[in-house]
Amino acid sequence: MSTLVAYFSAESGRTAKVAKELAEKLGAELFEIKPVKPYTPADLRWMNPLARCNREKFGKQEVPVAEKVENLSQYDTVYVGFPIWYGCAPNVVNTFCKDYDWSGITVHAFATSGGSGIGKTAEKLAPYVQGARSVDAKLVSSAAEL
Repeated sequence: MSTLVAYFSAESGRTAKVAKELAEKLGAELFEIKPVKPYTPADLRWMNPLARCNREKFGKQEVPVAEKVENLSQYDTVYVGFPIWYGCAPNVVNTFCKDYDWSGITVHAFATSGGSGIGKTAEKLAPYVQGARSVDAKLVSSAAEL
């Protein structure tokens, strides 16, 4: 079996950097979670109540994902990385996760943040990775912390 590092990164690229370092460290495959409609800087201005990120989160909207992982069942461990949004994963990550059978896979969520804590990220992600052997979450600033 093998390991996958799947990640969504917003405009700063901090999560992408951690994901790439982690994949290299573990000898894992890397997969970028990308929304069908890419985010613009205006979409990510969370201080604007009408920004796309806020409409999606508070409207509990699914965010279509551009590509899928082929044969997720070949992995026994999947690291899922993202910037923390409102104490949990962005909706695009939830949409990505819900489309798979996670039976027997260990899920390690890792989040980067500009100031928010990890909150109840693992608890909120769990319904989207049903069947996973276990789900945990950690706030990190580098792959060395994983």
